[in-house]
Amino acid sequence: MLKASLIGLTFLSVAFAAQAQTAEKPSAPLKAIAVLHPTGSNKVSGTVTFTEVADGVQVHADLTGLTPGNHGFHVHEFGDCSAADGSSAGAHFNPTNKPHAGPDDTERHVGDMGNVEADASGKATLEYVDHQISLTNDQQSAIGRSVVVHAKPDDLKTQPSGDSGARIACGVIGRAKNQ
Repeated sequence: MLKASLIGLTFLSVAFAAQAQTAEKPSAPLKAIAVLHPTGSNKVSGTVTFTEVADGVQVHADLTGLTPGNHGFHVHEFGDCSAADGSSAGAHFNPTNKPHAGPDDTERHVGDMGNVEADASGKATLEYVDHQISLTNDQQSAIGRSVVVHAKPDDLKTQPSGDSGARIACGVIGRAKNQ
Protein backbone atom coordinates (compact mmCIF):
# COMPACT_ATOMS: atom_id res chain seq x y z
CA MET A 1 0.00 0.00 0.00
CA LEU A 2 2.84 2.39 0.87
CA LYS A 3 4.56 1.55 -2.42
CA ALA A 4 1.36 2.31 -4.39
CA SER A 5 0.95 5.61 -2.52
CA LEU A 6 4.55 6.61 -3.30
CA ILE A 7 4.09 5.76 -6.98
CA GLY A 8 0.86 7.79 -7.09
CA LEU A 9 2.49 10.71 -5.32
CA THR A 10 5.44 10.62 -7.73
CA PHE A 11 3.05 10.58 -10.71
CA LEU A 12 1.10 13.58 -9.37
CA SER A 13 4.33 15.52 -8.71
CA VAL A 14 5.51 14.96 -12.29
CA ALA A 15 2.08 15.96 -13.66
CA PHE A 16 1.98 19.18 -11.64
CA ALA A 17 5.54 20.07 -12.63
CA ALA A 18 4.73 19.58 -16.31
CA GLN A 19 1.61 21.70 -15.99
CA ALA A 20 3.55 24.48 -14.23
CA GLN A 21 6.15 24.54 -17.02
CA THR A 22 3.40 24.73 -19.67
CA ALA A 23 1.61 27.54 -17.82
CA GLU A 24 4.79 29.63 -17.61
CA LYS A 25 5.34 29.74 -21.38
CA PRO A 26 4.21 33.14 -22.68
CA SER A 27 1.69 32.90 -25.48
CA ALA A 28 2.50 34.61 -28.76
CA PRO A 29 0.54 37.80 -29.44
CA LEU A 30 -2.41 37.56 -31.79
CA LYS A 31 -1.65 38.71 -35.32
CA ALA A 32 -3.74 39.50 -38.36
CA ILE A 33 -2.85 40.52 -41.92
CA ALA A 34 -4.52 42.12 -44.91
CA VAL A 35 -2.96 41.72 -48.35
CA LEU A 36 -4.12 44.70 -50.39
CA HIS A 37 -4.94 44.46 -54.07
CA PRO A 38 -5.78 47.30 -56.46
CA THR A 39 -9.37 48.15 -57.31
CA GLY A 40 -10.28 48.80 -60.94
CA SER A 41 -7.29 49.97 -62.96
CA ASN A 42 -5.32 51.22 -59.94
CA LYS A 43 -1.80 49.95 -59.18
CA VAL A 44 -1.81 50.01 -55.36
CA SER A 45 -0.77 46.90 -53.44
CA GLY A 46 0.80 46.01 -50.12
CA THR A 47 0.27 44.52 -46.70
CA VAL A 48 -1.12 45.73 -43.41
CA THR A 49 -0.32 43.74 -40.28
CA PHE A 50 -2.07 43.98 -36.94
CA THR A 51 -0.34 42.70 -33.79
CA GLU A 52 -1.73 42.71 -30.27
CA VAL A 53 0.49 44.68 -27.89
CA ALA A 54 0.06 45.63 -24.23
CA ASP A 55 -1.72 48.93 -24.91
CA GLY A 56 -3.62 48.19 -28.13
CA VAL A 57 -2.93 46.87 -31.59
CA GLN A 58 0.27 47.68 -33.50
CA VAL A 59 -0.63 48.57 -37.10
CA HIS A 60 2.12 48.31 -39.72
CA ALA A 61 1.47 49.12 -43.39
CA ASP A 62 3.78 48.76 -46.40
CA LEU A 63 2.17 50.00 -49.63
CA THR A 64 3.34 50.66 -53.19
CA GLY A 65 1.80 52.08 -56.36
CA LEU A 66 0.30 55.19 -54.75
CA THR A 67 0.41 58.72 -56.11
CA PRO A 68 2.63 60.93 -53.93
CA GLY A 69 0.90 62.48 -50.92
CA ASN A 70 -1.68 61.48 -48.33
CA HIS A 71 -4.34 58.81 -48.80
CA GLY A 72 -7.25 57.93 -46.51
CA PHE A 73 -6.69 54.60 -44.77
CA HIS A 74 -9.47 52.77 -42.94
CA VAL A 75 -10.84 49.47 -41.68
CA HIS A 76 -14.19 48.91 -43.40
CA GLU A 77 -17.10 46.90 -42.03
CA PHE A 78 -17.11 43.87 -44.36
CA GLY A 79 -14.37 41.46 -45.36
CA ASP A 80 -15.47 41.63 -48.98
CA CYS A 81 -13.33 43.18 -51.71
CA SER A 82 -15.15 41.53 -54.61
CA ALA A 83 -16.62 44.68 -56.19
CA ALA A 84 -14.32 46.25 -58.79
CA ASP A 85 -14.64 49.65 -57.04
CA GLY A 86 -14.23 48.26 -53.49
CA SER A 87 -17.79 49.20 -52.51
CA SER A 88 -18.50 45.66 -51.25
CA ALA A 89 -16.27 46.45 -48.24
CA GLY A 90 -19.08 48.67 -46.91
CA ALA A 91 -18.66 51.78 -44.78
CA HIS A 92 -15.98 52.56 -42.20
CA PHE A 93 -16.03 50.03 -39.37
CA ASN A 94 -18.06 51.82 -36.68
CA PRO A 95 -19.58 49.40 -34.15
CA THR A 96 -19.71 52.09 -31.46
CA ASN A 97 -21.72 54.54 -33.60
CA LYS A 98 -19.26 57.44 -33.23
CA PRO A 99 -18.59 60.31 -35.70
CA HIS A 100 -15.73 60.13 -38.19
CA ALA A 101 -12.45 61.58 -36.86
CA GLY A 102 -8.71 60.96 -36.74
CA PRO A 103 -6.87 58.01 -35.20
CA ASP A 104 -5.78 60.06 -32.16
CA ASP A 105 -9.33 61.14 -31.30
CA THR A 106 -11.17 59.16 -28.61
CA GLU A 107 -14.57 59.77 -30.26
CA ARG A 108 -14.15 58.15 -33.67
CA HIS A 109 -15.01 55.17 -35.82
CA VAL A 110 -13.03 52.13 -34.70
CA GLY A 111 -11.84 51.87 -38.33
CA ASP A 112 -10.51 55.45 -38.60
CA MET A 113 -6.77 54.98 -39.18
CA GLY A 114 -6.15 58.41 -40.72
CA ASN A 115 -3.80 58.73 -43.70
CA VAL A 116 -0.81 57.01 -45.21
CA GLU A 117 1.72 59.29 -46.88
CA ALA A 118 3.32 58.12 -50.11
CA ASP A 119 6.72 59.39 -51.17
CA ALA A 120 7.68 60.46 -54.71
CA SER A 121 8.12 56.81 -55.74
CA GLY A 122 4.62 55.87 -54.54
CA LYS A 123 5.73 53.95 -51.45
CA ALA A 124 4.16 54.43 -48.04
CA THR A 125 4.96 52.98 -44.65
CA LEU A 126 2.93 53.55 -41.53
CA GLU A 127 3.37 52.23 -38.01
CA TYR A 128 1.40 53.18 -34.91
CA VAL A 129 -0.50 51.66 -31.98
CA ASP A 130 -4.27 51.84 -32.31
CA HIS A 131 -6.16 51.94 -29.00
CA GLN A 132 -9.62 51.07 -30.37
CA ILE A 133 -9.09 48.25 -32.86
CA SER A 134 -9.08 44.81 -31.30
CA LEU A 135 -8.17 41.35 -32.48
CA THR A 136 -10.12 39.63 -29.70
CA ASN A 137 -13.07 41.80 -28.65
CA ASP A 138 -16.02 40.65 -30.76
CA GLN A 139 -17.51 44.13 -31.13
CA GLN A 140 -14.29 45.90 -32.13
CA SER A 141 -12.39 43.05 -33.75
CA ALA A 142 -10.85 43.88 -37.13
CA ILE A 143 -10.56 40.21 -38.11
CA GLY A 144 -12.90 39.38 -40.98
CA ARG A 145 -13.22 43.01 -42.05
CA SER A 146 -11.19 44.87 -44.71
CA VAL A 147 -8.58 47.58 -45.07
CA VAL A 148 -9.28 50.17 -47.76
CA VAL A 149 -6.90 52.81 -49.15
CA HIS A 150 -8.51 55.88 -50.74
CA ALA A 151 -7.44 58.14 -53.62
CA LYS A 152 -7.50 61.39 -51.61
CA PRO A 153 -6.43 62.47 -48.12
CA ASP A 154 -8.83 61.94 -45.24
CA ASP A 155 -9.60 65.39 -43.79
CA LEU A 156 -10.39 63.68 -40.45
CA LYS A 157 -13.63 65.65 -39.99
CA THR A 158 -16.09 65.48 -42.92
CA GLN A 159 -18.93 63.08 -42.11
CA PRO A 160 -19.29 60.23 -42.60
CA SER A 161 -15.94 59.31 -44.20
CA GLY A 162 -13.46 62.19 -44.35
CA ASP A 163 -14.03 63.07 -48.02
CA SER A 164 -11.19 60.73 -49.00
CA GLY A 165 -12.44 59.80 -52.44
CA ALA A 166 -12.48 56.57 -54.41
CA ARG A 167 -11.30 53.26 -53.03
CA ILE A 168 -8.03 52.37 -54.75
CA ALA A 169 -7.00 49.23 -52.84
CA CYS A 170 -8.73 46.68 -50.64
CA GLY A 171 -7.67 43.65 -48.60
CA VAL A 172 -9.50 41.32 -46.23
CA ILE A 173 -8.11 41.10 -42.69
CA GLY A 174 -7.48 37.51 -41.63
CA ARG A 175 -5.84 35.89 -38.66
CA ALA A 176 -2.12 35.35 -39.25
CA LYS A 177 0.03 32.46 -38.11
CA ASN A 178 1.74 33.33 -34.83
CA GLN A 179 5.48 32.75 -34.83
